[in-house]
Amino acid sequence: MEYMSCPEAAKKWGISERRVQILCKEDRIPGVSKIGYMWLIPKDAKKPADRRRKEQPLPTPQERGKSND
Repeated sequence: MEYMSCPEAAKKWGISERRVQILCKEDRIPGVSKIGYMWLIPKDAKKPADRRRKEQPLPTPQERGKSND
C-alpha cells in the first residue's frame, strides 16, 4: 500500500496540515498509521466529512415559491 504524509494530504484535500493531523489523531481516516512523529495516510483515503456542517438539500423552485401563511 502506498502512503502520503500530512502535508501531501492537506494539499490534496484543501485543508490545513494541522487539521489533517487532528483527523489522524481522532482516527477519522481509515488505514492511518503513526511511525514516530509522522502520520502515514493511505494514498487512496478519502477526506472525512466535516462533522461541523450538516449538508441540507437545496429547496426546489416550488418550495421556494411557497409562502408561510
